Amino acid sequence: MLPTDGVMSFPGQTWEKVLSKVKKAVVFMDDRCSESLHWNGGAALLFEAGARNIKQFSSFEAGGQNEPKAVFVVSTVLKGKTADIIKDIISFSHFQYCVVFTTVPHSIHLLANNVTTDLEGNPVFDQFEEKLCEWMGDMNYTAEVMHAPVVFAPLTQQFHLLPAFSEIFPLLEVDLEAINEKRPEKKRFGSLMDVDMHSLPPELQIQIKSLASALSALFEFIGTREESFSVGPMSRLIAGELASHPQAKNRRKSAPNKASIVFIDRTLDLTGAVGHHGDNLVEKILSVLPQLPGHVTDIQVDMLELTHLKKTADTKGILAPGCLAQNQSATARLLWETMLVAKQKEAVMEVRRQLVEAASKENLPIKMSLGRVTAEQLCSYVQLFRDSWGALESHSGVLQLGLAAAQALRHPALPRWDACLAFERLLLQALGDSDLAEVLKQLLPIIKSSESGTDSSELSVDDLLVLLVYVYSVAKEACPGGADKEKHVEKVENELIGALTLRLTRQTSLSPLLQEITGVSGPEELTVEHTHSVLENMFETLRGVSHARDHLKNFSSVYTPSDGAHQLTVFMQDL
Repeated sequence: MLPTDGVMSFPGQTWEKVLSKVKKAVVFMDDRCSESLHWNGGAALLFEAGARNIKQFSSFEAGGQNEPKAVFVVSTVLKGKTADIIKDIISFSHFQYCVVFTTVPHSIHLLANNVTTDLEGNPVFDQFEEKLCEWMGDMNYTAEVMHAPVVFAPLTQQFHLLPAFSEIFPLLEVDLEAINEKRPEKKRFGSLMDVDMHSLPPELQIQIKSLASALSALFEFIGTREESFSVGPMSRLIAGELASHPQAKNRRKSAPNKASIVFIDRTLDLTGAVGHHGDNLVEKILSVLPQLPGHVTDIQVDMLELTHLKKTADTKGILAPGCLAQNQSATARLLWETMLVAKQKEAVMEVRRQLVEAASKENLPIKMSLGRVTAEQLCSYVQLFRDSWGALESHSGVLQLGLAAAQALRHPALPRWDACLAFERLLLQALGDSDLAEVLKQLLPIIKSSESGTDSSELSVDDLLVLLVYVYSVAKEACPGGADKEKHVEKVENELIGALTLRLTRQTSLSPLLQEITGVSGPEELTVEHTHSVLENMFETLRGVSHARDHLKNFSSVYTPSDGAHQLTVFMQDL
């Protein structure tokens, strides 16, 4: 097998071990593993392998009276909350056979249990098997515990994500302070580049080691010895962990193939991540449509257009949403890949072409129209299928992608999206002409201009926070300054914190992003003191973002100081 073929097939291969155990079982799966399954064939994969049912990994779920077999698929260490949930589910069920799959390998379970020496066999898994039998109520029942790296989500054959590790974030200066505070009797680290694995919080160590283990399993599968390169303190730790992985050492001696892997701290180029680049359809779809619950890589597509139901309060949420992951149809997969890489105009035209072609195959009465493709036009093509269940089922993948495109193109948040793009260009130009404090002052009237951000052209609090990340990500190079300028910046930051505090406490609802940042679920829980404290911490993080590239100044080959006369170049593209 060629390495490229191996990379394409590996995500699906990781699920084979799970599929071999699900026959006649009820399957309980956490969100992270569900997202990997979502891009590897979805629930159909488990049902085709003989699974009876699939349920959320929750203490409020259980097996039925006539369901003696359970399979658990989790992305965490088998202790603490995870073990408690498994115990709860088993206690309210009638299982006689339990299989537990964890994406965390046994060696990391030893670390999580403070075992520093290598032991023969899998004693932690063996002990958990005994617990499973104990919870089932009979030590003669069957229990199995094993590792399966089901963490890869193949968005295309060449583009894989690992949503299970989406919470791993590069280290910032504020993290260095926290790490040093926990080392009172040891030598303090002078910079983030000095931080080692053992000084990190145990949870983060487990995540990094699990990521390195998953990547090592990929290289093992394709018979490849890797050369690791890293840019940034967190990337250095991950690359070092992969290099020292026990399997990696043996593999590098005998693997026939060779490959390079580059780890990059995303904080080195957040403008590429948060910027509104303007010419990609999928970027807009992911920006404006709501996320699938529990997912970080897919969105909800409203399927109401495929019915004769009217959009009212009564019909909201009664239909299961569509999505972008289309694994069953080769035509839909090709359309998705085109949407992902093509410019918006080309992508929208391809969506129309595929809808027209599908309608023609089913002899539906389609009216061809030339010229600009509109959201209304795409919807009219989709609606042709709603009276033909056979046609709807045959082309459901293309129809979901067509609806996603149409709903994004007519979304009320799109004018704000365009406004953000315009503001980014203005702020970037201002950074070349003024210092950071003057640029931040330009955001004050925008924050104060609206109390709710409900008008389609007014920026929401989410948009404003994204603009702040954009500014701080490029500010250090564009606006270097001394102590006086730092004081001026601090003064303007305090004004921004005050304005944002007022804006936040007057919100009538909180977006998922604001709920995560503030730690509350509704505006009634937000006090002025709590909001002010949260925003102070946020600006401390933003200052850390502005210093993220400081260590690169030692490497002239990748870091070239510039000025306002030169155009911003994306760091990822340079690499």
